[in-house]
Amino acid sequence: MKNIRPLLALLATMLAGNTVMATETPDYKVLTRDGAFEVREYPALTTVRTSAGNGDFMRLFRYISGENEAQQKIAMTAPVLMTSEGEKSAMSFIVPRSVAAGKVPSPKDEAVTTGTVPAGRFAVYRYSGRRNDANEKQALEALRAWVDKHRLEITGSPLFGYYDPPWTLPFLRRNEVMLPVAGPQP
Repeated sequence: MKNIRPLLALLATMLAGNTVMATETPDYKVLTRDGAFEVREYPALTTVRTSAGNGDFMRLFRYISGENEAQQKIAMTAPVLMTSEGEKSAMSFIVPRSVAAGKVPSPKDEAVTTGTVPAGRFAVYRYSGRRNDANEKQALEALRAWVDKHRLEITGSPLFGYYDPPWTLPFLRRNEVMLPVAGPQP
């Protein structure tokens, strides 16, 4: 019994560390739910973004930590968004609603820009696991097949959303792939 207590304590600590407490996520309306697939309606989302690569997360983290023209600290939100168009990929943080409603501080780092994910309808597939090319490819293929089956039209590039910190156990992670869509309600 004594040998199992440290193991249980470690497991409890790891599971408690996976709780995303009080992290703001975007509002959306679920239009259709089919297992791990949903069609959602999102409002426009204000973001800060940078080209993906070495230091991408830290550039954005410094921005929300006050390295912006207003020297304003901004709360971390979820998910962290990843986009990829051809050879170009980018990482984005969604700006909290309270900040987006006012004046979003300009970045000091010229590698960081502000932008918007336009309002619209998105087909979404939720999955778990590590962030890697194989998992992203498999998730995107599953979502594209579902979209085709329901005769939706893909109107833009995929977005990948990552909700959990990197130390979260892979099977507990919340990841999503999103495709902007048009067409009849499935």
